[in-house]
Amino acid sequence: MDLLISTTQTWLQQRPDGFVAGNMFLYYSLEQTRGRNFKGPDYFVVLGVPKGERKSWVIWEQGKGPDVVIELLSPSTAQEDKTSKKQLYEQIIRVPEYFWFDPFDPEDWAGFRLRGGRYEPIQEDAEGCLPSEVLGLCLVKWEGRFRDIEATWIRWATAAGELVPTEAELERQRAEQAEQRAGRLARKLRELGVDLDAV
Repeated sequence: MDLLISTTQTWLQQRPDGFVAGNMFLYYSLEQTRGRNFKGPDYFVVLGVPKGERKSWVIWEQGKGPDVVIELLSPSTAQEDKTSKKQLYEQIIRVPEYFWFDPFDPEDWAGFRLRGGRYEPIQEDAEGCLPSEVLGLCLVKWEGRFRDIEATWIRWATAAGELVPTEAELERQRAEQAEQRAGRLARKLRELGVDLDAV
């Protein structure tokens, strides 16, 4: 969840709008608030809304529901995520795209897109990614280390196949680019005969 949120936050930096969260209460009906029947998607993103923090997502206050929802399966939630939650996202909240992924069984992943009021399966493309039409990104399986845990994760990539970086990866890229620029400048100054030790 944190990896998905982190990469989405860096992606949203290029946009004037958008919100991403995880494990946040999602209120979709007044009846639900009276009955204390909350849903808390593991991850969701909403486009076309002002940036900023929220304590919860109240659809009738924000003006729209999530554009994409991802549930991370566990033995205690998998059945609900694949049936009643999927039905809720499809028929009540009308989430345009819904994905699930089992972190402990990476082959168990799927995506669905709302077409004519019903979810249709999203097919993996030739590179093995699940494309999101809403975001213009692809959900990919990535084997790597995040927060000192080596595992198979899901994360967003561009349509060209480049991974959307986390904030930490972005900082490393900036530092490497600054180091390369400094190296090029030092070489250029030496070529011009400048004694860098004397500077």
